[in-house]
Formats: sequence, structure tokens, C-alpha cells
Amino acid sequence: MTLKRYLKFIGSIIGLSILIPVSSSAQAVVAAVAPAAAAIPVPFISAGNTAWMIVATALVLLMTIPGLALFYGGLVRSKNILNVLMQCFIIMAVISLEWVSFGYSNAFGSSTGFLAPYIGGFDWAFLKGIGVNDVSPYYISQATERIPHIVFVLFQCMFAVITPALIIGAFAERIKFRGFLIFTILWSIIVYNPVAHWVWSSDGWLFKLGALDFAGGTVVHINAGIAALVTAIMLGKRRLPKGQHITPPHNIPLVVMGAALLWFGWFGFNAGSGLAADGLAANAFLVTHIAAAAAALSWALLDWFINKKPTVVGIATGAVAGLVAITPAAGFVDVRGAMIIGLLVSVFCFFMVSKVKAKLGYDDSLDAFGVHGIGGIWGAIATGLFATPVIQSAYSGAFFGNPKQLGIQLIAIGVTLVYSGVLTAVIFKIVEKTLGIRVTAEEEDAGLDITQHDEIAYNETD
Repeated sequence: MTLKRYLKFIGSIIGLSILIPVSSSAQAVVAAVAPAAAAIPVPFISAGNTAWMIVATALVLLMTIPGLALFYGGLVRSKNILNVLMQCFIIMAVISLEWVSFGYSNAFGSSTGFLAPYIGGFDWAFLKGIGVNDVSPYYISQATERIPHIVFVLFQCMFAVITPALIIGAFAERIKFRGFLIFTILWSIIVYNPVAHWVWSSDGWLFKLGALDFAGGTVVHINAGIAALVTAIMLGKRRLPKGQHITPPHNIPLVVMGAALLWFGWFGFNAGSGLAADGLAANAFLVTHIAAAAAALSWALLDWFINKKPTVVGIATGAVAGLVAITPAAGFVDVRGAMIIGLLVSVFCFFMVSKVKAKLGYDDSLDAFGVHGIGGIWGAIATGLFATPVIQSAYSGAFFGNPKQLGIQLIAIGVTLVYSGVLTAVIFKIVEKTLGIRVTAEEEDAGLDITQHDEIAYNETD
């Protein structure tokens, strides 16, 4: 089968899906926090929902360590794997502390005056005023059966952790550990927290505009993706052997294990974002898996047709791309939408990492922008196309009678790209001028494991 026939095949699937009769629904204002009504009973903590959300939180933690750590670690050269693992671990530690200190309050708390739509205040700093039995003010589909507020805090903490960790893939193998750490802390405070507030807080301006982002397409993947591109360009290319443009992964089995753990953990990421153990979580669980499966197959076939052999790294990367793309849509699309999202995201990401990156000449080491940035953009657009009232009656996309939703999605994408891109460049320059951010040529040649941590991953024995 030729590439032309393959693309024609995908086009046929999309066409058939669109032609299937669908019902339409007027778009309601997006609401993660339902308005209070006199008829609604007093909210209480549901044991079932709480148990599920504790598990979901642990699954999202698993995505960063060991999931992303192994996925990225296997892709770099052996002399740099410990540096990648250390970066993932230190992010888990430092951003968790930042989050409970003031990050959660900035992202999900309230402020007054003109700042209210853009950033929260410090009312919940150090979780002040949040008791162990307090009910979370944030919920999706169950008005009364909620989870403890502190469980919601920790669930969202895992999103705050993995977002800057995704950027590691862009600057792997050439950044000073000290500079990386300060950059990450500043980026999380100045970029992640405000964007999370815009999209997910009931006070946020994109939230009120009606932007749909179920589990982090805009807040996590587009946000981290554009930051990855900016840092890759500003940091410059790696020092590679003469004539070599890429470095082969040093341990493909680690890549596969990392991808598998990401796939597994992503069920908590997406299905947990419904904040309850109900049908919405079940649908998010289902479409997450289907999109990942479709994208894995699509990437493998592209590899086969274009490069003559399907590759293990390719199918693993495709699965991750599918997981990225379904993230914003998981609470709004059905299986048909998920299949289309998964099939197409691999096409977009494959050509981005294999063709466009080489033509533009930037060194996104592990394709953080090519997979997370591009996949997140497609996922956010696809949400505006395929959101169906069959899943949540209040929400519909362009193919279900509400073209306005696509326009709102494009606004959210554009604003996030500009804000994150510009502020990332500013933060990078500040760190570069004060602490320095790129390792020396000698340190890069020797490897970051030994020069930054005084350790080596693999000891040769007789």
C-alpha cells in the first residue's frame, strides 16, 4: 500500500464518521463548578469518588516518575540518562512544594479586581483554611457526591509537576542542572499557574469564554510544547559527531517501558479529570485508550510505508501522541471522535518530527514540541470539532451544530502559544544572564551524568 492510498483510507474513515447523522445542541457556558441552586442538597464527601481520585492521583504521579523519566531516559545517550532521571525527580520534589505553598492558590484560588480573571490570590497559601474534611469546591458532573478538597489539591499538583517535566525533552543533553532547576521553578510560577487559572479556575477568563480543556491539552501540552520549542531554539543545537544530525536511543526497552507506563498512568490523567467515578470517567477512560491505540497503529503504518520498516520507537511515540491529542477532548468526544483524533495526530506529529524539524533546523532533542505541542494543538482543535452532546449534553463542537466552539478553541490555543512562548524566552534570558544555562563544550562531550552529578549509569565489570 502506498502513502497516498493510506491517507485516502484515513480520509474515508473521517468522511464516513462525519456523514453519520448526529444530533446538535446549543453550546452552554463551560462550567467545572456548577452554579449553586436552592434545590441542590448540601455536598458531601463520597467514599467511592474519593477512593477513585486517590488512585487517579497516584497514576498521574506514575506518569512523571518512572514513566516520562524512562521514556526520555531511554531516548538520550547513555552518558546522559541519569541527568534526565534526576531532572524528573527534582521536578517532582520542588514543584510539589511550590504547589502547596502558593501555586495551588495562584492557579485555583480567587483574587479581586482586574487580576481576578488572570491569576488567583494567596488565600489558600500553605493550604490555609482547607480542612481534612472540607469538600472540594471543584466538580464536574456530580453536584453533591464530591471529593475532599485536599485530594483535589494533590491531583492538580501532579499536573503542575508533569507539565515542566515535558519540556525536558527539548533541551536534553546540554543544559546546566542549576540553570534548569531555576528556570523550571520560575516557569511554573510565571507561566503554568496563570494559564491553569485562565482555563480551569471558575474565575479564569478563558474558562468564562467557554474554552474546553478536559484534562490539559492547552494547560499542559500546548503550554509545555511551545516552551520546549523556545528553549530548544535559544539553547542551540547539541554537539554531535561530524555529519550526525540525530542520536540513536541508547536503550529502546526503557523507551517502551516508559511509554507503557505513560499509557497506564494516562487513565488517571484523563479519567480522573471528571473528579468522580461515573459514566463520564468511564467514557474518558475508553476514548483515551482508543485514541492511543489508533495513533500507535497510524505511526507504525507511516513508518512502514515511508521508511520501509515499522519501528518500536515509532509505535511508542505514536501511542504517546495519541494520548496527548485525546487529553483535552476526553470528556467531550465519543469513540468515533477518538479514533479520528488518534489516526490523524500521528500524521501531523510524524511529519513534524521527520520533515519540518529538519527543514527548520532547530534541535528539539526528544521532540517535545513535535509530539506534545503539535499533538496538543490538534487535540484542542479536534475538541472544537468533535465534542458531542451525547457525552455531555451541554457541550458540542462544529460537527454537532456549534461552530462557535472551534473559534473559542483557536483563541485559547493562540493566547497560550503567545503567552507561554514570550514568557519562556524572558525567563530563559534571565537565567542565562545570571546563572548560565548551557553546559560547556567539554562538559557536554563528557556527558551530564558525570559532569552534573558525578555518577555514571552503567559500570563496566569483568
